[in-house]
Amino acid sequence: MMMAARSILLLLLATSVAIVDSKTSSWTKVRRVKAGKMYDDHETAHIVVNKVGPFNNPTETYRYYSLPFCQAHSSQEEEDEAAEDENVKLATIRGLKHEAAVRHKLRMGESLVGDRRETSPYEITFGDSVDWRLLCKTTLQPDELVKLKHAIQNNYFFEMFIEDLPMWGYIGDTAEDDFIVNEVEGNGRAYLFPHLHFYLGYNKNKIVSAKVTTDMDRRVDITDVTSPISVQFSYSVEWFEDELEWKSRMTRYADSRFLPSSFEIHWLSIINSFVLVLLLTAFLTIILLRVLKNDFSRYMELDDDAMDEEESGWKLIHGDVFRFPQFTTLFCAAVGTGNQLMLVTLCHLGLALTGVISTNRRGSIMAGVVVLYCLTSFIAGFTSVRLFRQMNGKLWVRCILLTALLFPVPVVGVFMWVNTVALAHGSTSALPFTAILTVIALYCLICLPLTVLGGIVAKNYSSAEFNAPTRTTKVAREIPTEIPWYRGRAFQVLIAGFLPFSAIYIELHYIFASMWGHQIYTLFGILLLAFILLVIVTSFITVALLYFQLAREDHRWWWASYINGGMTGLFIYVYSFYYYYHRSGMSGILQGSFYFGYMAVVSFAFFLMLGAAAFQFSLVFVKYIYSRVKCD
Repeated sequence: MMMAARSILLLLLATSVAIVDSKTSSWTKVRRVKAGKMYDDHETAHIVVNKVGPFNNPTETYRYYSLPFCQAHSSQEEEDEAAEDENVKLATIRGLKHEAAVRHKLRMGESLVGDRRETSPYEITFGDSVDWRLLCKTTLQPDELVKLKHAIQNNYFFEMFIEDLPMWGYIGDTAEDDFIVNEVEGNGRAYLFPHLHFYLGYNKNKIVSAKVTTDMDRRVDITDVTSPISVQFSYSVEWFEDELEWKSRMTRYADSRFLPSSFEIHWLSIINSFVLVLLLTAFLTIILLRVLKNDFSRYMELDDDAMDEEESGWKLIHGDVFRFPQFTTLFCAAVGTGNQLMLVTLCHLGLALTGVISTNRRGSIMAGVVVLYCLTSFIAGFTSVRLFRQMNGKLWVRCILLTALLFPVPVVGVFMWVNTVALAHGSTSALPFTAILTVIALYCLICLPLTVLGGIVAKNYSSAEFNAPTRTTKVAREIPTEIPWYRGRAFQVLIAGFLPFSAIYIELHYIFASMWGHQIYTLFGILLLAFILLVIVTSFITVALLYFQLAREDHRWWWASYINGGMTGLFIYVYSFYYYYHRSGMSGILQGSFYFGYMAVVSFAFFLMLGAAAFQFSLVFVKYIYSRVKCD
């Protein structure tokens, strides 16, 4: 019996080793070439392929080799034969042959943005220009032709890298004459670009610029997909000495012809937005200060005998204005989460502005948001529990848990939906399992413990005194119901969201073009200033609306001030629908799921952080005005 068991064990071990050996090539991942490498003459320079997808749907991306491109370089005999047909002289120096379609190791940020870098069969050596080389000669079968034709008709582009320099190009083109009519009739012509020309610039033996173009003269008509077509894929390389410094190598991408020229930043429009914000803030400040001055003068001049008869407006509800709101646990969690998101945004913009977070590195912005959110979780736990204790809350553990889950739960819900859609479509936008585990580990090991730690510190060391300047009565005062429509909640909510949104509308267009397009956003100084001004004008408008609410003797201002401040987030989400249908060319369930799903997350984040800022600004305002007047 022991011998039989040992024999079975050895057989299973040998089988597992054989399976591992057979799959090693598919599991092996190669390391990237570090940017800024000093090349020797004739040293191999690696072209890395990344992904393909419709140009108008930046999130809908697929593996480069999901289309039938060459995965192995042609042999020398095949090249010699093809060179004779092309009447070209082959270069004597050839690069090293290497296996294609081997995946690269990716950073977390690159995985988050859908990168899937793989090796390519291109044989390129440093400094050696090549007039023409055969990559491979293949016969495309009908099913492969259908894939390519579909890609060409949907304006697919490809993305490649050399070091960290991206290169873009189109897979093919359609007939220019009567394209729309022909497509309706099913007779449109589709052309494949089988030849790529690489322009590679170097400075002091470092690669500083890269661009790829296609050759219209070598295009292949693949309109007829019913029969196989023989296609000859080829490439050429042109090296040139570039004056561009290596540290400035990314500056040219802002002027790339491949990127839409209509997305250029207009400084006049940005200045117009800032002037509007400043004028609106100054106007609200002057009006509010004058009104408050008159109120203070009127209340101070009244004697004790006339107080009861003359008392009206916001002073009349001094015994109810500091009555704590309903759902205090949810309210405190929302304030704490909003404070955390506000800190994340300010820190992220500041780090991007100072260059600590590289905005040119793929996925660094997304990875920075994830890491900063985890590191600032202490603030959420501390501020939420401190406010909860000041509101006489007892179940502080529940407050901590709600704070830790208030923002991540909607994000996970949206992620599960869009990731499922991406997996169903075979898109690279679906997050790899390792990246999901990394994010879960960050949340469980950093985010959640820091949130709990912040709550414990607030419970044990922060003051539980609310320090209200007036005493709260035991019975709540009745709120007047007959009010003009322009002083009602619906109109207040509309004004609270529309005015701050109108101040950032122009800048928002360029941010959307960067988030959901191929434009690279670089004006983080302007963006930081715009965000600060947005917070200021939102807070001032919320305080102005709060004054009118208190003046009509409505003391339920806690949730009202938070919602008024956060309404800009709702306006941003409404604008996202306008942008999707009228300002972008995006379409399809995959792109739509990502766009509307993650825009809902972004809008919810704006709702939380602007609501928290507006409430805390309103709290300071309410405490100030009630501390300045005499109340019984």
